[in-house]
Amino acid sequence: MSNDPLKLENQICFMVYAAAREITKQYRPLLEELNVTYPQYLVLLVLWEKKELAVKDLGEKLFLDSGTLTPMLKRMEAHGLIVRNRSKQDERSVMVSLTERGEGLRENAACIPGALLENMKMEDDELKNLKRSLGKILNNIQEEE
Repeated sequence: MSNDPLKLENQICFMVYAAAREITKQYRPLLEELNVTYPQYLVLLVLWEKKELAVKDLGEKLFLDSGTLTPMLKRMEAHGLIVRNRSKQDERSVMVSLTERGEGLRENAACIPGALLENMKMEDDELKNLKRSLGKILNNIQEEE
């Protein structure tokens, strides 16, 4: 590895970008069975955990702006996976929750994380260290904003 800071191989951002693209590609065949995209899968993961969330909070959790999130939520609603309703406490806030169909996909998705980890061929401690490092990067960047 050269010391040239402008060589592609020296760019951590490129390695993260390329790895993210390849990991997302690994998800594609697994998610086709659920008939959802990777970003929609992320929404489902959050809602399987939280049950109901404001669009604003969902966007913050997934690092998505409303311009990206809203059209995706409309598609998910059209496919019968979620419902969006105005909050009873604050009419300005839109709440998102799963339909029975959306909740039902959870059982079908249970094998996805294990299948993906198997494809990565990494030891548990390597994955934990990677997750910890990426989490630290995200936190440090957020603190700067």
